[in-house]
Amino acid sequence: MSSEHMTSRERLTAALERRIPDHVPVMPDISCMVPTRLTGKPFWDIFLYNDPPRWSAYLDAVKYFGIDSLMDCFDVQFVFEGLDTNTNLYDQTAIVFKNDDRIVTQDYYEAGGKQHWAGYVHIYHRDNPPNMYFDPYKVKLPKVPDKFQKLEGVRKHPEGEELLKLIKTKLGDHGLIGVYCGTSMLVGTEQDILDFYDEPERYYKRRDELLEYYTKKFMKIMSLSCRPDFIATGGSGTLIFQTVETFRELGLPIVKKMTALAKEHGLPSHIHSCGPEKALVKICAEETDLTVIDPLEIPPMGDCDLKELKRLFGHKLVLKGNLHTTNVMLRGSVQDVRDACKRAIDDAAEGGGFILSTGTSAAGTRRTIIYLPW
Repeated sequence: MSSEHMTSRERLTAALERRIPDHVPVMPDISCMVPTRLTGKPFWDIFLYNDPPRWSAYLDAVKYFGIDSLMDCFDVQFVFEGLDTNTNLYDQTAIVFKNDDRIVTQDYYEAGGKQHWAGYVHIYHRDNPPNMYFDPYKVKLPKVPDKFQKLEGVRKHPEGEELLKLIKTKLGDHGLIGVYCGTSMLVGTEQDILDFYDEPERYYKRRDELLEYYTKKFMKIMSLSCRPDFIATGGSGTLIFQTVETFRELGLPIVKKMTALAKEHGLPSHIHSCGPEKALVKICAEETDLTVIDPLEIPPMGDCDLKELKRLFGHKLVLKGNLHTTNVMLRGSVQDVRDACKRAIDDAAEGGGFILSTGTSAAGTRRTIIYLPW
């Protein structure tokens, strides 16, 4: 390791550039659970009312624990004439149930003088991250609410490039910040699987539309006066609902294009994909220009062997992982965590290109949405 003391920003930059940092960067995926608990507020304050926003709670937690932060939770939205990338027609939200433990919301839109309700609800808990896109029947609520109140009191914050500047200022030397541009998955639910096999052409059309959209979006990002430090282009659970063959048909063309553009413009690219990932690592190492991939989960949540991946692909990819989320981080002793950290460092740190992290936190939504009109 380098004898020169580095800031978190310098340390992570060195790792992504495959230089030797002063020590292995340490970036556990604390995601949403830990930052929200640190606020001492009900979870619905952060997840529903944006008070404080998730990105702010996360940065406070990074500084509290003194960890490095490869922050991959931003999605800058653009609108392009003639190209529809938003399939959600439901632009309003109502509270359809509330008690001391949870708030249930349902999205809707208004047309023809009446409300048209989404077939799902979001459940916001006092003490846990929310359950999103939940069947209302499973919580004994009707598909069309018989009573509701419009959601009010959501705090407003800067958006778009202004928000990106604000977060980069607050993050400072504590790490790097990425913006989402691309995806590795177009099939993400059981219904998607059925729909893909019933109407594959619809998904191929969507792939081509997204490829066009993300290419334009990337160029818009490059035109900003405040640029992100890297591009995130993955999708949690890429190989859970998709087979490898489906990923090759739908997601891989987008990943290849976005990682190539990032490389061309001197930006690292990042994929987060929890669950089975071994095949994805191989494909990305051999067929794309990807820089870093995580969380490389071990069985039973994943199928990755960190030492093997380092041997096979460590010359091409920066590896980020992979302490077991439950057995080690949740239920393990302090010594268990130390032992797992040492084992991961021994398996993957030699020669650089390694960031010590955890399996996915599996605790709530990861992304903060930044809307940037264009």
